[in-house]
Amino acid sequence: MERIEIVLGKVRGEIQLFSDENKAGKMDISIIGKKLTVYHTEVSPEYEGKGFAKILLERLVSYARENDLKIVPLCPYVHLQFKRHPEEYNDVWLKEEGEL
Repeated sequence: MERIEIVLGKVRGEIQLFSDENKAGKMDISIIGKKLTVYHTEVSPEYEGKGFAKILLERLVSYARENDLKIVPLCPYVHLQFKRHPEEYNDVWLKEEGEL
């Protein structure tokens, strides 16, 4: 059974994904004002190929929507997903000038 925890310090934190109480993956994030920056997504090798990165992405986006935040996708995985599916993420994607 998977579960997700959001662990935030004053500025930096993680979205953590657990599978059967083992930490299976995480996203490194920070929140400053209304900007949620995601730096890195990581899934442990033994959990790769199970859609866990997508689960983390879905939780990231839902957290941003729940808290009226805009996401700065510095993480290559998140940025790629935003570019591939802009209609799904336009409401939370804080685009840099000139970015499609």
